Parts: sequence; structure tokens; C-alpha cells
Amino acid sequence: MTIAFYPGSFDPMTNGHLDVLIQSLNVASDVIVAIGVHPGKVPMFSFDERADLIRQSLNDVLPEAKDRLKVVSFSNLVVDAAREHGATLLVRGLRDGTDLDYEMQMAGMNRQMASDIQTVFLPAGTASRPITATLVRQIAAMGGNVEAFVPKAVLEALNTKLKR
Repeated sequence: MTIAFYPGSFDPMTNGHLDVLIQSLNVASDVIVAIGVHPGKVPMFSFDERADLIRQSLNDVLPEAKDRLKVVSFSNLVVDAAREHGATLLVRGLRDGTDLDYEMQMAGMNRQMASDIQTVFLPAGTASRPITATLVRQIAAMGGNVEAFVPKAVLEALNTKLKR
């Protein structure tokens, strides 16, 4: 059994995140989506809201995989959190060369700290490459339509949160 650990803020979950999650389920028996919780940051969605949106987004497109998904929070080093959950794969999504440069540095540092955890890079699909959660939040907050960038459940949650 191979457990993959997919860390991020997921604030909010985007189609790019969902794409990488689905790919993760193709390479691991189980996937743990790990929501980073940082005391200095105020997220748009609470941990519970993000966890629910991740579960609902996956269930809408791949309901047969819902039992292979777990959502947790973490506030320590990614490699330590992955170990705590028995993961041997660390999943990172890549959109472009800039992501690759940064992620290669992180993978190298993580490998030095935890040689038993392998980083796996999964490329974002063409349609989701320009999407970032930060841009989605900004566009939505300014009244823009983010329907093409997020799963349906996230769009509904954004509209509710922004009272549209």
C-alpha cells in the first residue's frame, strides 16, 4: 500500500489542485490531502470548509475514490507530517518552469531531511496551468467569474462567502 501526501493551502481548491489529486490517486493506493495551517495567515475558508470542499470536489468527479482520500491539517515540516501519516510519497503539482525550479529546491531539502520519502512531480493539465488559488481569490473578490477555474462546489462556496 502506497500512501501519497499532497500538501498545500487549498484556499480555495482549484481545478489544478483537483487535477493533481486525481493523478495522485493513479499512482498511490491512498492520498492524504494535507492542508497547511499557519497561525499568521487568515485564510478565506476555514480548515473544515476547505476539507469539505476537497472531499465534495473529488466526490463530484470520482465518487469511487472517496474512500481512498483523507484530509488532514498540519503545521509542522511537510516531511514530518507525511511520516506521521505513514506516507512514502510527497506529491507536488507543477504548472511551469518556475514551479519546477522552486519545487526542485524543496525536494532536495526534503530528501536531505527524509530520505525515506520520495517527491513525485505531477504536471498540471494544460487548462489548469495558469490557475492559482491566490488569483482565484482575487478575481472572485473583485466580482469576476471564476467558474472555469474551480470545481462546482468551490464556486458555490465562493459565491455564498462573497454573498452573490
